[in-house]
Amino acid sequence: MRERQPMDLDAYEVRARRGPCFVCAFVAGDADYRHETVAEDDEYVAFLDRWPTLPGKVLVAPKAHLEHVIRDLDTAAYIRLMLFTRTVACAVEQVFTPERTYMLSLGSQQGNAHLHWHIAGLPTGVPYEQQQYQALMAENGVLPFSPQQNRDIATRLRQAVASARL
Repeated sequence: MRERQPMDLDAYEVRARRGPCFVCAFVAGDADYRHETVAEDDEYVAFLDRWPTLPGKVLVAPKAHLEHVIRDLDTAAYIRLMLFTRTVACAVEQVFTPERTYMLSLGSQQGNAHLHWHIAGLPTGVPYEQQQYQALMAENGVLPFSPQQNRDIATRLRQAVASARL
């Protein structure tokens, strides 16, 4: 796995807690919240994490501003979101062949309130003490992918998503 670099966690917290909703800003095309899109339909969008802790870490979110996975989604909407999320997770598995694929919803009313799922493939060979939450924590650094590397990763993931939908 690539060497991680430190992340400015204080600046991130200010952005998450005081800035606009990062998903809504991204969906609206705000240049300060640009990400590489991996998949999209009328309801949902998947995009590369700006500060990945694992290669190909993707966020999946409803385009509409929803905040609660249980309260804001009826059963049918939840199933549609999870099927979309699973398609993206299958693409992550196809492209990165991880030892394990992590999927979890994070955020809170205090920051990053927009409902979103994290999909992160754990590379094979990561020592056990660096797996699970340790592998996901930005406090342990983020992977320094260049814009071109992110475009390449997103392209590979888009191709995998397209082939999964056939």
